[in-house]
Amino acid sequence: MTREWVAVVVSFAYVFAMIGIAELLRKWRGYSVDFTRKFIHVAVGMWAYGTVVLFRTRALAIMPPLAFVAINAFSYWQGTFKAMETQERGQLGTVYFPLAFAALIWLFWGRPDILVASLMPMTWGDALAAVIGGRFGRRHYTVCGHSRTVEGSLTMFLASWTATAIPFLVLGPTQPGLPGSLAIAAAVALPATLVEAVSPWGIDNLSVPTVSALILAVLVR
Repeated sequence: MTREWVAVVVSFAYVFAMIGIAELLRKWRGYSVDFTRKFIHVAVGMWAYGTVVLFRTRALAIMPPLAFVAINAFSYWQGTFKAMETQERGQLGTVYFPLAFAALIWLFWGRPDILVASLMPMTWGDALAAVIGGRFGRRHYTVCGHSRTVEGSLTMFLASWTATAIPFLVLGPTQPGLPGSLAIAAAVALPATLVEAVSPWGIDNLSVPTVSALILAVLVR
């Protein structure tokens, strides 16, 4: 088995292991689906680093996320993976996220820093915004009929800013340094936060990575 196919196997093993851990947390530790769903969300998003390190060609790198578009769609309809299904109809975020992941692999394969950074606002910003906003949010506002909290949106911005800066420090072919990385990350984090606030029905799993990638494609050379 070639290194590329080993990477494919490792990718599937990693994601299914994270889903399995989330199921254990839900069944035996009593964690809510909201928490386990975000746990899976972060774990899958962080596999962006594994993708750019392990794979050598985008043709194979794109296979796992495309497969999970179909797997997650099946789970959505059948309720296969309880740890990541909210039971709310129309919440297709688990399908949209691997679709965005696959698209970014194809478009930015030659720039691993942009590929990874584009996914970080959704990976960390959205997940922590939901956790912090749900637990500590006191100042509510409504956008397009959907309630958000100021605390959650602030968390989204700060987490997105931090997580987006890191790929440019560790993966960039021409590192902009810490000040430059923070400046680029801030230019992504603010629009990503605004887009997340106005995106209903889980569509932020597509809209946030798309906006992040567009901004980075313009800013980063």
